[in-house]
Amino acid sequence: MQKALCLVGSVVAVLLLLVFGLDLAVGFPFHRVSMVMDVGCLLCSAALGYISWATLKEQK
Repeated sequence: MQKALCLVGSVVAVLLLLVFGLDLAVGFPFHRVSMVMDVGCLLCSAALGYISWATLKEQK
């Protein structure tokens, strides 16, 4: 169960990186309403990805 939660966290992090990275780069889907929000969410999703990866490696 712990490994599944780590993998779900990694998938969510990748999806958030994709959505907010696209918004920052080309303005889709949020039309670049706030660059501060985009950068903040990118940093948070990168942190979530790292935490998920580190926890998954610790589970093995």
